[in-house]
Amino acid sequence: MIARAAILATVGGLCAALPAAAASFTPPPGCELEMTVQLHDCQVANHYRCETDPAGYRNIAFADGSGVFFISKLDNETRWMLSYSPETGEIDRLDQDGSADHASFSALLADGRDDYDFVTRNNFGDVRRNVGYDRLTGESVTIDGVVLERCEFDMTVEDEAGNFLAHRKGLQLISRKLRLFFADTEQFENVFGDKASTSMAPVTFAFPGDEGFGETRPKYDCDMLMTGASPLNDRPTL
Repeated sequence: MIARAAILATVGGLCAALPAAAASFTPPPGCELEMTVQLHDCQVANHYRCETDPAGYRNIAFADGSGVFFISKLDNETRWMLSYSPETGEIDRLDQDGSADHASFSALLADGRDDYDFVTRNNFGDVRRNVGYDRLTGESVTIDGVVLERCEFDMTVEDEAGNFLAHRKGLQLISRKLRLFFADTEQFENVFGDKASTSMAPVTFAFPGDEGFGETRPKYDCDMLMTGASPLNDRPTL
């Protein structure tokens, strides 16, 4: 689910996971790093779990060449419980009671499709309704030894009054074993007419003991971004 709480103990705890110039990612106290994924479009994601979180929760810190720009907290159904942007100070939380149909990774695996209609609220007073679906295509691919399945998605974002804000569609990749979504290709359009196409599929996976585990600097497509040869960098809203 693209747009997926017991928050880390405080927002300060989230900020503690921002190793701007560190050679190796260090999660907050009480948390353990589990996986590092190098992505296309000059991004790297470090996945970690914290003992203070409910069972099944995980945290993902996304970094570009300037450091961590986005942190998300997911539950075991890949629901987007919370996200934090260090650049803007924005904190988004899932409105569990206000959501009509929560995303379900289990339903996607069982039925091949999961429809959702959920609401998020942020600390700036913005309310967003996210309506769409995920659908397995039946195709699979193996990247760096990790078996992944292709998933089509389509999602419309509205404000609290039902006004159109944005539309996203494209393909993603899922791992049954890891119970995770990974980006692939996407087309995005917002109410202002801005459009973007992105490709952020994983390139390498590193687990404890592997080369690249804990890397904080992205490795792929960064030269293209610097020269303006790649599409607009659409940072995750997950």
